[in-house]
Amino acid sequence: MKLYHHPLSGHAHRARLFLSLLGIPHELVPVDLAEGAHKAPDFLKLNPFGQVPVLDDDGVIVTDSNAILVYLAKKHRRGDWLPEEPLAAARVQKWLSVAAGEIAYGPAAARLVAVFGAGFQPEEVLARAHHVLKLIDAELSAHPFIAGTAPTIADLALYSYIAAAPEGNVDLLAYAHVRAWLVRIEALPGFVAFQKTPAGLAA
Repeated sequence: MKLYHHPLSGHAHRARLFLSLLGIPHELVPVDLAEGAHKAPDFLKLNPFGQVPVLDDDGVIVTDSNAILVYLAKKHRRGDWLPEEPLAAARVQKWLSVAAGEIAYGPAAARLVAVFGAGFQPEEVLARAHHVLKLIDAELSAHPFIAGTAPTIADLALYSYIAAAPEGNVDLLAYAHVRAWLVRIEALPGFVAFQKTPAGLAA
């Protein structure tokens, strides 16, 4: 199994993290985004969107980080990470959507500004980041993980960009439940850290 990734991509990290937590042997294949390797013809054959991560499971190609999480949970019959019960599954799906929406356009976008000089409006992305973090903090006040009492792929989808939020000048100090949740994720057996950068509040 191969995972095409970039070490500073939170989307790639969530896929790598799940592979590690499940103890699945895999090869990490770096994609040099700075050199445009994700837009090269060979890579576009794997993912026409030109994005990492891409999972190659012995010729079965899965793109999109959240889709990779679902694929791995289903393939390995890990109902603990992706429940079959309808309401529990819906709770997980809700937070996968938040990861692809509010997290991507909030904390992740703020980090893109600080780390990579992306052209977003800092005030807008910071406001969106704090709005979604307040909602997540309130949710985590009721249970230890985002969808209940045990970790699911929803936690992994949210983790990377929230953990790295200070790199985008998003201060987590006001979100005690979020900070405690980060510690719980980082204590899971097989956890691998998201590579840090000296940017934003981490500078």
